[in-house]
Amino acid sequence: MKLSYKFGGLLPKTDSAYVQYEELQARFSEDGNIIVLGIEDARLRELEHFQAWWRLGRDLKQQPGVDSVFSEANFYTLLRDDSLKRLRLTPVVRRMPLSKTEVDSIRQEARRLPFYEGLLYSDNEATSLMMVFVNPERFNSEQRGDMVELIDARVKEFEQGGIDVRRSGLPFIRTVVTERTKSELQMFVGLMVGVVAALIYLFFRSWRVMFVCLTVVAVSVVWAVGSIGLLGFKLTSVMSVIPPLIIVIGIPNCIFLINKYHHEFATHRNRVKALSRVIYRVGRASFTTNATTAAGFATFIPTYSDVLKQFGLVASLNIMAVFALSLLLVPILLSFQGDPEERHIAHLDRRWVDGLTNWFIRLVQNHRPAVYIATLVLVAIGMVGVLKLRNETHVVDDLPMDDPVMQDLRWFEARLKGVMPLEVLVDAGKKGQALKDANLKRLSRLQDSLRTYPELSRSLSVADAAKFTKQAFYGGDPERYALINAQEKSFILPYLEAAQDQGGLARAFIDEEKRTTRLTMQVADVGTARMDTLLGRLRADVDSIFPPADFRVTLTGTSVVFLEGSKYMVKNLMISLALAVIVIACLMALLFSSMRMVVVSLIPNLIPLVATAGLMGYLGVAIKPSTLLVFSIAFGIAVDDAIHYLSKYRHELKLTGHTIKTSVVLALREAGVSMIYTSIVLFCGFSLFVFSDFGGTQALGLLVSFTLLVAMFTNLIVLPSLLLSFDKSLTTRAFDEPMLDILDEESDIELDALRIEGESDQPKQEA
Repeated sequence: MKLSYKFGGLLPKTDSAYVQYEELQARFSEDGNIIVLGIEDARLRELEHFQAWWRLGRDLKQQPGVDSVFSEANFYTLLRDDSLKRLRLTPVVRRMPLSKTEVDSIRQEARRLPFYEGLLYSDNEATSLMMVFVNPERFNSEQRGDMVELIDARVKEFEQGGIDVRRSGLPFIRTVVTERTKSELQMFVGLMVGVVAALIYLFFRSWRVMFVCLTVVAVSVVWAVGSIGLLGFKLTSVMSVIPPLIIVIGIPNCIFLINKYHHEFATHRNRVKALSRVIYRVGRASFTTNATTAAGFATFIPTYSDVLKQFGLVASLNIMAVFALSLLLVPILLSFQGDPEERHIAHLDRRWVDGLTNWFIRLVQNHRPAVYIATLVLVAIGMVGVLKLRNETHVVDDLPMDDPVMQDLRWFEARLKGVMPLEVLVDAGKKGQALKDANLKRLSRLQDSLRTYPELSRSLSVADAAKFTKQAFYGGDPERYALINAQEKSFILPYLEAAQDQGGLARAFIDEEKRTTRLTMQVADVGTARMDTLLGRLRADVDSIFPPADFRVTLTGTSVVFLEGSKYMVKNLMISLALAVIVIACLMALLFSSMRMVVVSLIPNLIPLVATAGLMGYLGVAIKPSTLLVFSIAFGIAVDDAIHYLSKYRHELKLTGHTIKTSVVLALREAGVSMIYTSIVLFCGFSLFVFSDFGGTQALGLLVSFTLLVAMFTNLIVLPSLLLSFDKSLTTRAFDEPMLDILDEESDIELDALRIEGESDQPKQEA
């Protein structure tokens, strides 16, 4: 299994934003390849610290995967060469300065070049920046190694001199997020196994049961992680949810199987018969519940987002794999352990479980009007909260505000206004038109307009290259930093064209045909809502300067692609949730052959989703990919309880001669214990995500826990109440005769035909 260090995969390859970004990369280069280092310390003017800053830039440039480094101690100027009619890009600092006078001269020279203002220094004399350009192909490949870690280690060595360094830029942020995703995956798997083990022992008071359950989930996690690698997928923040998810789905399978085994053994004291009934009866019910859960996740597969497709495929496959493992390993391992002792089945008579179950029964039998009123109030409160929901996603979305990465990002936004790449591509329509006077003036006017945006950094374009060229032509006079006028064009323009032809300064901003030019800048991480408004205003300014009839102007860049991808993913998650409800409803229709029963069984599982959405609205938790996953995960898991309960209810109807009230109570007593146990395990398991460093993961864990807790009460109270209130209209002949029979106890197991190998010489036990 490999890690993914790229932001992306959210948009389909046919989406216009993705196509436009691909055009940018094809014509120029990838935009998100700069690690920005910043310091704010007046001591940098001192010789010792400036020398350390120079050595840092020199050493970073020698790191594998680093293309170039720019700073006040390592920058270039243009020198005029009349013999070749070209400008030579020449380093200003050729060696480490040896005196304070040299340092002052270097800093003064940097400030004589307006091209570097806002790039290497700001208005604040104490602020200095270093831009480290990493090789995008190497960074995004398997050969990246520990590139960013080595850079960070060298920066920490510089900090030992007493000056703190701020770090940001997409390569740095992506590496930090990815490495934390990897470490959190290991942490959560370990934490979840520990908590699950403690809960299993607390419920069953048996080391052997705990061993069986942990064996199942351990193998399941290995399969889940291995399947990600075998399918050629990479670990992303979304994919990292799968191993913990498999644990909390696998444990309920084990609980239902073991609880049924103990219940059967307590009834007739025959281990062989108990194990056989577990496989024959609960196995089919478990298959159905796991199939519905897997179907819910499989609804991500038809989407056009690679991230969701991969997540849906791996999750659905492994949910069915954990079913197979639990159904095979639990009975096999239990068959080697001998008969359960009295202390092992004592949990069936737990007072707190019996007391809670009896409370549910009293509510269902005697207080149904109160149950319905409370449910309607909960739904009404939830709907009010839903109206408060907002759709908001950030590039750096899930890190807490006090995290060093976020603090450094805000530092750069305060001084540079942003570090997230935003690009404007201007296609003039004809070859050679980009360097026309009128078009250079348009670019300069657009840049003047962009300076009024508080969210945007200083922009760069071929117009700045032209200004830099003119300044160099006149010996570096800062007063000459301006566009070439008509009189100067004949003798200066050849220098600019030569620079472009030979891969010089202008080549970064204009294509080979001199038809398309690039205006690059950085934007603050303002989120999808403000970004939409910002792009709308920017589009209006662009169209007023570059008429759409004459120019094709594209707004693109990593920030645009990511935020557009997040909006696309949110839309697809909503569609997938609706599709999951439909698919699961169809599967339940096959099970119960009664559309009325399907509707009734869905109601208790849709109410928790409304309650959770309302809670998000009240708490100000925005709709984004990480929080929308809550609904699909929770719904797919919660509906399992309804299937288990209704299957047991239908079985009790046959045994009691269609005495609905008695059947409801008996089903609640037996299925309720497993439902309570599994709900507690799921609640505690997902609650562990609160220890994550990512806000989205924290919200995912807390919201799923809340949803499943509400679902436990609705499935144990609202569902039985509806069965009693609408008894005759719901319990129809179609319900009694399903298309798929998943729990059939009419025929008993022939004991004479059953034995466990190695026990053939033991006397047969009577049922």
